[in-house]
Amino acid sequence: MSSIALVTLVVDDYDEAIRFYTEALGFRLVEDAPRPDGSRWVVVAPGGRGTGLLLARAKGEAQGARVGDQTGGRVGFFLHTDDFARDHARMLAAGVTFLEEPRHEPYGSVAVFQDLYGNRWDLLQPAG
Repeated sequence: MSSIALVTLVVDDYDEAIRFYTEALGFRLVEDAPRPDGSRWVVVAPGGRGTGLLLARAKGEAQGARVGDQTGGRVGFFLHTDDFARDHARMLAAGVTFLEEPRHEPYGSVAVFQDLYGNRWDLLQPAG
């Protein structure tokens, strides 16, 4: 069976991205290894099972222009939770910016938030 192991997220700075994803979102740091070209192989992932994020520092003007807007302003990332109220409160306390109040849809409880660069995410507790 195939699965997506990692998704690349272009960031300005490795350490500030690690801090945000581990402290504000509660992800775990899976790997942080130096590369021969001076870059780092940095992977963070949510506590449960799922796809990890490869945090890649932007190189050059074209990549730098994509930081924070990798999906053209659309929600591009979906963080599932088994307790929406708990994680929403924890994230607010950690300074995460939510762009809307929580709403309850047929598919679950959801609220859009942004990461430290402005990429849009859904915090989502699926219905059922």
